[in-house]
Amino acid sequence: MFSLIKKEVFSFFSHASGTIIILSFLVANGALMWLLSNEFNIIESGYAQLDGLFSLSPFMMIIFIPALTMRLFSDEYKDGTIEILKTLPISSNQLVLSKYISGLIIVSLAILPTIVYLVSIYYLADPIGNIDMAGSIGSYIGLFLLSALFVAIGTYASSTTSNHIVSFLVALLICSFFYFGFDIMAREIKIGTVQLIIENIGSDYHYRSLSKGVVDSRDLVYFISLIVVFLQLTVFSIKNK
Repeated sequence: MFSLIKKEVFSFFSHASGTIIILSFLVANGALMWLLSNEFNIIESGYAQLDGLFSLSPFMMIIFIPALTMRLFSDEYKDGTIEILKTLPISSNQLVLSKYISGLIIVSLAILPTIVYLVSIYYLADPIGNIDMAGSIGSYIGLFLLSALFVAIGTYASSTTSNHIVSFLVALLICSFFYFGFDIMAREIKIGTVQLIIENIGSDYHYRSLSKGVVDSRDLVYFISLIVVFLQLTVFSIKNK
C-alpha cells in the first residue's frame, strides 16, 4: 500500500497540472482574504479571526478536490493499467484506500500553508494572541474532515468512468449536493422535526458545528460514516468494472 500511495503522490506532482491546481487554490484564497475588497477580507473585517478562510474554503474545495481526484481511477481505466493493479497482492479495499490516502495527503498539503494566516492573525491581534484559538482549531478540524469527505466522493466519482471531465462533474455535483442541497431542502420544509433531520444530513451543518470550537462525537461519526460509505461504493465500482 505504501508504495502505491507514494507513487500516486509523486505522480500528481510530476504533472504541471497538479502543482497548478494547488497553487491556484492558495493564490485565490490569499487574494480574496488579504488583497481584494470583499466580505472575506481579513484586514477589512477589523477583527482578528479566520472566519473568512473557513467560510470561503468549502466553496473552493468543492471545485478544487474534484479537479484533484478526477484522475485517480480514470487514468487507470484509460491507460488499461487497472488490470495490473488488480493483479497486485493487495485487496480491492487496500487499492481504494491507497488512492484515497494519496488524495487526502495532497489536499492536506494544500491546506497546510494556510497555517501562515493563523500565525499572521495571532501577531496582528491587539493585544498579540487575542484570537479565538479553540474556534480556529475546531474550524481546521472541520475543514479537514469536510475535505476528507470530498476526497472520498471524488475517489468514487473517478472509479465510475474513464473520462476525466465526467469524473470531475459527477464529484462536483455530489459534493455540492451534500454541502448545499440538504440545507436548501430544509429551508423549504416548515415542519420543525423533519427540517432538523434533513439539515443534519447535510455536511454544512456538521462543518459549522465543528467551527464553533467544540468537537462533538456526532460530527465525527457523521463524516467518518459517509467517508466509509463512499469508499465502499468505490470498491463495488472497481469490482464491477
